[in-house]
Parts: sequence; structure tokens; C-alpha cells
Amino acid sequence: MSTGFSSSSCRFADYFVVCGLDTESGLEPDELSALCQYIQATKFRDGARGKLASANEGENFEQSPLRRTFKSKVLAHYPDNVEWNPFDQDAVGMLCMPKGLSFRTQTDIREPQFHSFIITREDGSRTYGFALTFFEEVTSKQICSAMQTLYHMHNAEQYDILHTPPTPRSPEDHRLTPQQLHAAPSISRLQRFNSYDISRDTLYVSKCICLITPMAFANACRKVLEQLHQAVTSPQPPPLPLESYVYNVLYEVPLPPAGRSLKFSGVYGPVLCQRPSTIELPLFDFPLQEVFELLGLENVLQLFTCALLEIQILLYSQHYQRLMTVAESITALMFPFQWQHVYVPILPASLLHFLDAPVPYLMGLHSNGQDDRTKLELPQEANLCFVDIDNHFIELPEDLPQFPNKLEFIQEISEVLLAFGMSPEANPQCSEVQSKIRGFRSGDMSSDKRNGNLAGSPLNSYLLRENQTIARLQALVKRTGVSLEKLDVKEDTSTNKDSKVQCDEDEMKMHQLNIRVREVFANRFTQMFSDYEVFVIQPSQDKESWFSNRDQMQNFDKASFLSDQPEPYLPFLSRFLETQMFASFIDSKILCHDDEDKEHTLRVFDSRVDKIRMLNVRTPTLRTSMYQKCTNIDEAEKAIEMRLCKIDHTALHPHLLDMKIGQGRYEPGFFPRLQSDVLSTGPTSNKWAKRSAPAQWRRRDRQKQHTEHLYLDNDQREKNEAKISQKWPLCADDVIWSQSLRSSDPEKYIQEARNLGTTLRQPKLSNLSPSVIAQTNWKFVEGLLKECRNKTKRMLVEKMGREAVELGHGEVSITGVEENTLIASLCDLLERIWSHGLQVKQGKSALWSHLLHYQESKEKRDATPAGLGPPGIIHDTERRKSDAGCAMPPLKVSLIQDMRHIQNISEIKTDVGKARAWVRLSMEKKLLSRHLKQLLSDHELTKKLYKRYAFLRCDDEKEQFLYHLLSFNAVDYFCFTNVFTTIMIPYHVVIIPSKKLGGSMFTANPWVCVSGELAETGVLQVPKNTLEITFECQNLGKLTTIQMGHDNSGLYAKWLVECVMVRNGITGHTYKFPCGRWLGKGVDDGSLERILVGELVTNTENEERMCRTPPMQQSPGMMRRFVTISPNSKPKLNTGQIQEGVGEAINGIVKHFHKPEKERGSLTLLLCGEYGLVWALEQVFQHGFKSPRLFKNVFIWDFLEKSQVYFESAEQSQMTQDENWQMRVRHFCHFMRAINSTPRNIGKDGKFQMLVCLGARDHLLHHWIALLAECPITAQMYEDTALLKDHSLVNSLIRVLQTLQEFNITLEASLVKGIGI
Repeated sequence: MSTGFSSSSCRFADYFVVCGLDTESGLEPDELSALCQYIQATKFRDGARGKLASANEGENFEQSPLRRTFKSKVLAHYPDNVEWNPFDQDAVGMLCMPKGLSFRTQTDIREPQFHSFIITREDGSRTYGFALTFFEEVTSKQICSAMQTLYHMHNAEQYDILHTPPTPRSPEDHRLTPQQLHAAPSISRLQRFNSYDISRDTLYVSKCICLITPMAFANACRKVLEQLHQAVTSPQPPPLPLESYVYNVLYEVPLPPAGRSLKFSGVYGPVLCQRPSTIELPLFDFPLQEVFELLGLENVLQLFTCALLEIQILLYSQHYQRLMTVAESITALMFPFQWQHVYVPILPASLLHFLDAPVPYLMGLHSNGQDDRTKLELPQEANLCFVDIDNHFIELPEDLPQFPNKLEFIQEISEVLLAFGMSPEANPQCSEVQSKIRGFRSGDMSSDKRNGNLAGSPLNSYLLRENQTIARLQALVKRTGVSLEKLDVKEDTSTNKDSKVQCDEDEMKMHQLNIRVREVFANRFTQMFSDYEVFVIQPSQDKESWFSNRDQMQNFDKASFLSDQPEPYLPFLSRFLETQMFASFIDSKILCHDDEDKEHTLRVFDSRVDKIRMLNVRTPTLRTSMYQKCTNIDEAEKAIEMRLCKIDHTALHPHLLDMKIGQGRYEPGFFPRLQSDVLSTGPTSNKWAKRSAPAQWRRRDRQKQHTEHLYLDNDQREKNEAKISQKWPLCADDVIWSQSLRSSDPEKYIQEARNLGTTLRQPKLSNLSPSVIAQTNWKFVEGLLKECRNKTKRMLVEKMGREAVELGHGEVSITGVEENTLIASLCDLLERIWSHGLQVKQGKSALWSHLLHYQESKEKRDATPAGLGPPGIIHDTERRKSDAGCAMPPLKVSLIQDMRHIQNISEIKTDVGKARAWVRLSMEKKLLSRHLKQLLSDHELTKKLYKRYAFLRCDDEKEQFLYHLLSFNAVDYFCFTNVFTTIMIPYHVVIIPSKKLGGSMFTANPWVCVSGELAETGVLQVPKNTLEITFECQNLGKLTTIQMGHDNSGLYAKWLVECVMVRNGITGHTYKFPCGRWLGKGVDDGSLERILVGELVTNTENEERMCRTPPMQQSPGMMRRFVTISPNSKPKLNTGQIQEGVGEAINGIVKHFHKPEKERGSLTLLLCGEYGLVWALEQVFQHGFKSPRLFKNVFIWDFLEKSQVYFESAEQSQMTQDENWQMRVRHFCHFMRAINSTPRNIGKDGKFQMLVCLGARDHLLHHWIALLAECPITAQMYEDTALLKDHSLVNSLIRVLQTLQEFNITLEASLVKGIGI
């Protein structure tokens, strides 16, 4: 069983590192950390809330020397370098001791602290670090006297401050808060001023030992480090010199192969690690239990949702290890997806400015335990998830969708947690409860041979008395319907196997809980994406050309996938499909054709998906939201238990090294400088550590192992380098850029960075020259611009669907949910652009804050008297033109006015909500680019609000950005109207009478009733002298029809109306309702009211430059070529044109029903609008119609009435006709009678329209055409050439009308008012 590893194995650890105080260079203040704190303080002071800040100015320089940060150094690392993982001194030094050196006296608590960290390499692969920080007595007299001097200076300053009259500060101001005292209960109030006396106190300084490893075996590394530290602090020296143990872990302990376990020796006891096989979930060695105890299940799930949607996440805690545990846990639970953006679980104090990054990130920020959340100045909060780990709470961004099946999911995880005696709620006292439960169990349960069922009584008696959390827990359990009696308490099963399992109980329990929870999470994705492969769009071209055009290509048929999903899933899924992690997952699927190519994650996920398919044998298109629980927990758990019961490999034991006499001795209590000569190279004979293998090969092997276990596909990464150029070491150079840029010529560096482009090698953490900082920012600016280009293109392609059709994906449609998702992600991008390089943070939305500043300065400048209209209006030359002519003067373009509309909407409460509403309104008005250009044209304001490197101050990029946004003018969005459905909107109605026969003599009183997709207004009286009316009502949605008429009063109640115009006062959308008919008794068809169908009037500005989507009605076809005619000069269309007209009208209706429901236009327009079904059938009935006398108009309705009379008499005379015929006749006559008896004065053409609409609704039109074609009245009233007399034409017409039978046509209320059928 001893090691017989092949040379392809890698070492367990690459480096052993010691960091701490370099006594030769003495005490150096950690300028970067101090400067960051200082900048924060001054930012706070100069900011909007300056008045509050006086007490906090320059906090770090007023802190007592014991609380200040000093520079730590890497004192030693062994070996010097490893070819496949070059030692990064700055990164390791910064992350081993992220706050620098800490000093303590004998009165402080000095417990060793363990934390882990990650270093992400240029290619995206990762190295892990595990550090143990402890305190050693300072023996250097110079350091002690330097600290004493610092205290004298500090106390003198404090004395001056305390006795200066203008800003009196009492010692109270500086006393430690209870949180600060958490580590030092014995510190007196004034100790901050006077807590080190060289004659009385012993001074201690922090030191850190660290292992750098290729894989994250956190428990094993922790044990190794703790035992090394114990060896130094225990009174008895260890069996061998420390060098032997360090040498052993560096050179003689290999990585366990996949699916195997390994045992090796620490100083005092064995250390175990086990690695999952290639068919299991990837390695994860952090305690999920701690995450659930700190945050609670509900919060963990919300945080998980934020991570999946690539929202910026900031973790906040006093404990570095908590930051790391939460970050690693959340990213591990995402399997099979991987976080693709900036990932810095521990952000060193010197890199705080990196929070300014305008990209999705997952970062951990160390809190000092003193500042509360309100004092934390974060650059952008519009789309931020803030997790305060120590206080167990989480702040979420607005509009976060729910994770699918959230309640059932929570219940399933709760059952797992309860089985381990954990509460699903956050539980800060968790650790002591755990130890009590454990003690209770081992005493009372070990004799229980049934072992695995917990009787009801013990839990009730001891534990519930002992702890209120568990009482809450039991109430929760009852609510979720889980029975405690049946719960399998996992710990007991392990006590049973104690003889076999080689690791301790806690570690075993951690592995069991981890794998159970991870399997439940993984199962959710396997269920949700079980048929994802069906929707992957395989590229038609070769890999190379596919890579070069990757950004332009669709790799997944999102619309079809979403149309298969249950409705409640859509808000989450439609956003998730837009993320980088989903795109990368599908990319790797496209690149890996066979199982051999597949990276580990994908292979495991696909095998699980296959298993589900075999079990369910469900059709891929079945929509089901049935929650299916995880079934493979037990086998995953067994695999781990097997490895821990039967250890596969044992490494060589530590042994004496070839050291000179006297080497290896050290003073107890101090971690020594180890002998570098024996630790610099490993053994030459060891087979698995062959040094002769070429570095290139080993590097490849290393990458392969990373691919497998950290699931990072490096091949793909290199090619997609542009995508992930935002990985962390690169970004980390972001440090204190404001300072450096201010002190040198920024223009020069920005230009230089621009020229260098992306060819620059990734700089190190410590390289903080102005050009590097400019370069880093330049990457951000380029990234934002690229993202903007891709988003606008994606939105246009989805909206128009043309390009996708050309790519051969059939007709691509976009659902309403997805459109909302795309617009929400555009709003998020705008917020990130507006947050980049912000001088002072005000409010949660950077965009809205800028708009408010603009509004304020504009109003000051204009100071317009109230009578002259709203300020900020662009001059007449720039007004928007519209085809309404002078009848309806166009709305003025006004950025300020649009802001006021949003400010007046009481439903929107937050700044982020207001900014989003304003973006939606601007998009609907096709003014987004123009408004933002106007906002940014105030250069003084932009300079005041933004630093030089900000995106908004890079002129070329800003211009390109505005140009991309301009392309939205090519399509019609209703993203404001359709979302804010309950708000009040002012509408303006103008009736335009015919110019030839002016309505000046008109005496009756007109009225209108406006209908939209959401509501209608009811009857509104219009003053007859002005023929205009403005009214406010709840959002009607897109307008569809107007009913209009008059009361027939006075001497001259005849009125020829050309059209009616209606304008939405907020969005500026103008609708035209053409009429061109008389209203009055004895004129035209005798109608006193008409139903007019409207269409959106297009804005003619930019028309030449921008193409538009067709208006809301069906696509323009042949009919556009026919002359538009007034109703009195009847058209002379031939039978071919009439057939085509009917075909197009029916086609429009069929297309309407084939679109997703959220995206259908107005059906009324297709029935009654220009070239709609009513018009088409009118042409059919008018063809070959005999006109008896020159001056008398005969209407189709007259013909239908005569036919009705004939049918009724035929029915009564009981002519022998079949039953079918009689049924059709009865229907026809019933509808005719109902329409004729309606109280409305709709005239003969209005009645014909109503009959056609009702016939279409009830699928009777084709029956009626057949009846009328054979009716003797037709023979009398039509010429022989008429279409109705041609049997073959009538039959084809009937066939076309029959296609409407499969659709459920719902008529707008205005079309059938007063009809009770």
C-alpha cells in the first residue's frame, strides 16, 4: 500500500511559506492599506454627507499604533521555484496576511487563526493557499522602542485633539465598541491611547505559515499547519526536526489519484485526504454546514440565485476563512456551471478600489468589526448583493426572480439539514449546540442497536429544553410536514462504523452533509436542463471560423427552450440563459463532440442527464413543474465512506534529513528559519517526482488536473481570452488608481494603454505604475463597450428576427418575458457604466443620481417662468415631426420632462426603479441615445462627478456607445407601456373633420370612447367648438379602436370626419384612426356612430437613415400597390386581386395566432383595419354588384337583409332542404336580427363589419358564403361575371375561410357592444 505513483502524479503541496516581520527592514507602515482607509475617509468627508464625517477623518492615522497596519514580508519559501507553478511573492504575501502585520500585548487574545485563499493565474486556473496566523513575542529591542515612540507621538496628538476647543472630542468618541472589544475583554476604555509600555508590557507580532497547493484539501492542510505550530509551542520538542515534516509534505506526499484516498503523517498524527472519482461531483473540502449556520437556508438560496444571474456579490466578514468558505460553497453548488467573472474571495485591504470594477464580481471584503454597513461606501449598489456574514443578513438587488420550485427545494434541503440536527435558519450559536448534541448522542445513543432512527422522546426532552433554536426548528419541521421520527440522524451511522472509518467523526459528518446538499443542488439543474442538448445549435462551419465569429453566433435556441418551460420558471430562466456562465457551458458542449474531449464537469452532468432520461422516458417537450427529489444521494455518500474506511495509499513517513549537526534546533515558542539547503530540492530517486520530465509536459499535466477538478477548460479559456480578460490578477492592479492618475499625466498613459491594447502580459499584483493602472482601466472600458455592442445587437436580432432566419433557424420569435429580461440586463449595464470611476457615491443608482444633478443644474440655469412651459425643452427646430401635420403639434423632446413623468409616478419608490423606468420610457420614445448624449454634453457636470479614467470620460468609447444605443430607434419597443400598467397617463384626442366640407355648421354634440389592449375609457363628451379633449386615465396599453359618434341634435347633424388622432402624453405615441365617412341620418349609410381602428403614427425623423420594423398590422404585401380609395368611388379590383386580398387577410390572422401570446399585436386591426378581413370580404360582395340607380347607393347590408327575408320565408314554406342547410339559415337569420335590433346607430357598413366579426368568432363565415352563393337573391342583384356566381372561386374562398376554424378568436368589447350573442 505504500506509494507507487506514476510520474504523472503531482505533489500534494508546491510551496511552504513563512511570512511575518522582517526585523532588518523594521516597522514599515502598510501605505497601501493606510492610503485606502485615508482615501475612504476623505471621500466620505468631501462627499455629500460631509457634515457627518468630521469625526471619522483620516481614521487610520489617528488609530493607536497597536491597531495600525504594518508591512509584512515573505520571510522564506521552500523550494525557491517550481516550474509548473512559478512563485508569486507579492500575491502570496498579500493574501497570507491581507491586513499586514498585527501587534498585540499580553492582555490581548492571541489565538491562532486559519484561513485559505485562492490565486488565479493568467490562464484562469487556480492555486490554493492555506495559512495559519499566530503571534510570537517580539525579541528585537529596536522594534519595541519604535512602538513605544509611536505611542508617545500618538498620545501627544490625542491630547492636543482632546483639548482643542473648536472640535471638542472626548475620549468617549474613540472608545472601542463592544464589537471591537470582542477580542479583548480586558482592554480599558483609555487603553486605545495608552496601551503599550515597554517596561511593563510584552509585545507580540503576527506570523504566518502557509502551504501553496494545486488542489483544495482544506482539512488536511489545516491539520498539517496546526501540528507544525503545535510542535513549536509545545514544551516537548517534536520527534524529528521541523525540516523533516516540511520536506515530507513538499516532496514525499503525492496528490491522491482520482477516486482514491491517501494517508500521510503530520508531526503528531495521521492526515487523511480523499479525492472524488471522475464520475462524482468535483472536489470540495469546505464545510457547507458553516454556511447554512451563518446565513440560514433562505439567504443561502437567495445568494445562490444572485450568483447564477451574475449579479455583483460582496461578502463582508471579520473572518477571512468565512469569506472563503461562503465564496467557495456558492460556486461549488453551481455545478455544472462555473463563475466566469472576477473572483476574489479575500480582497486585500490595499485593493479596495477594485470594488469600482464595472463587471460582475464575487469578492470578499474584510470588516474590522467597528464600522456598520451604513459607513461602507460602495461604488455601485444598483445591482449588488451585499452579504453581511457575521450579522447573518443579506441585501438583495431589486427584481430578483425566484429560483424555480423554491419552496419544494427549500423543503428538500431542510430535510437534509434536519437529519444532521441542524436548523434551516441562521444560527449564530451553532457550534456550542453542536457539541451538546454530539455529547448527548454519543452517551445515549451508542448503545442503541437500531441506530439510525431517533425516538421522539430524546429530542423533545433534553434538546428542546436546552435550546430555543431547536424549538423553532421543530415548529418549522411541523410546517413543512417532515416527520422527525422518520429522520435519519446521520451521525449515528458513523458512530456505528467508528472502528472502520479512519477520519474523525466531525470530518466524516462534514463530508456526508456536503455531498448530500451538493447532490440536491446538482439534481435541480439535472432536472431543469434534462433536455438541454435538443436546443444546442451546432455550428455549420469548422471550429476556427466558429471561434472567430463566436460573439455573433447564437449557440442555444433560447426561445424554443423557454416555450417548453413551465410558466413560473420563466422569470428566472430567461435571465439565466443570458449569463456568461450559461454561454460558456453551451460553448464547451459544442466543442466536445465525444466523451473523451469533454471536461470533467460536462461529462458528469451529461451522464446524469442521460440517467434521468432513461428513468423518466419523458418527451422532451413536456411542460412539467413536478418537483422530483434527488435519488442518488446514498451512492455518492457510500463512495466517500468507502474511501475513508479503506485507505488506498500511504505516503512515505517523515525521516531524518542529511543535515549538519546543530541544524534544526530552535527556540521554543518561535517558528524558526528552516534550513533552505535541505528544502530547496526534492529526492531524485522518487519515481513519481521525476524532475527530468520536461516542464512543458508537466504544465500540461497540471492543466489537465485543473480541468478535471477545478473544472476550468483551459483550451477554451485561451481562445476565449477576450471574454475573461477580467480575471482577478489582472484587475487587481487597479489599486489606488485615483492617486496615481492624479499625480501624473493621465492623457499620456491612457493613450499609451490604448496603443498597447490587449497585448500586454498580465501584470503582477504589486506593479502599481500609472501606466499599468491606466491599462487595467482601459480593459474595463473596452469590456463595457464590447458588452454594449453585443447587447444591442442581440436585442435587435431578437426583435427583428431577420438575421436569425438567415442563419437557418426558422422564424425566431422573442417572448415577452425574454424581452423584459434583455431590457433589464441593458439597465444593469447602464448602471455599471455610470458607476465606473464615480467620484462620490450618492444613492443606490448612479444613473439616476447623474440625472438628478443634471436636472438641478438645468433648472438653475434656465429658471424659466412658470408660464413658459417646462424647462429643458429643445428648440422648435429640433422638435419631433409627425405625420399628424398641424392637427396635433408634436411633443417637445425634453429630457427633464421625461424625468418629471417618472418622478410623478407614485408606484416607483426607489432610485434604481426610477432609473429603470426612465430607460424604458426613453427606449419606447426612441430617445435613449439622444437623452444620454444630452446628459453627457454637460462636460462640467461629468468632470465634477467622474474621475479621469471613467468610461463616461473616454470620448471615443462614449461616442461609440451612444451610436450603439441609437440602433434601438430601428424597432418599436413598448417596454414602458406594457410594464407600468396601473399608472395614470394623460391622453389628448383631436377630431379632424373633412377640409372640403368643414364642420363649421355642425350642431350635434360629439362623443368618443377610446379602447386599448389594457382597458377602455367609457364615453367622453367632446366640445363641438374645439373638437379636442385632454383627459387622464389609467394606462390603456397600446390603443386599438375608437368608438365615435354624435347625438343627432340641432338643425345640421351631418358630419364628415377625416380621422381622429390620439396621443399618449407620456410616451408621445400618436395613433391615427382614419374615418373618411359621414355620420348622420340620411347621408352615407345613415350611421350616427362608427368604430375606427387605429395604427401607430411613425416618427418621420431619422426615417431615411433608419429602417423600421413594419407597423403593428400584418406585413405589407401586394395590397399596398392598389390605390387607396374613398368608400364612394368603389374600387374595381379583379377576381385575382380580391382572392389575394382575402388570402392576405386570413394569413395575417393565422400568423397572429402562431406568435407567443405576449407578443401578439392587435387582432382588431387584422379584422377591421386597412386591408383586414372585413375589407377583403367587402371586396368579395362588391364585385359585380348591380347598382340600380345613378344617385342611390346600394349597400351590401341591403343585399344581406333581402337574403334574410328570402331565407325566413323559405324556412316557413318548409322547402325540402337538408338539416344542415336549415341550421345554417337559422344561425344567419338569428345574427341578422340581433344586429338589426341593436340600440346603436352604427349604420349599414358598421352592421356588415359586426356580422363579419361575429361570423369569424363563431366560425360561421364559410357556411354563410356557401348559403349566399346559392341564394336566388344573388342571381337578381349580381351580374353574371360576379365572383359570387363563379362556383370554383366560391369554393376556394370557402376553403380559405375554413382555416379560421382552429383559432379561438376573442373580439374586443367595442366591436360587439350591444349584441347579446
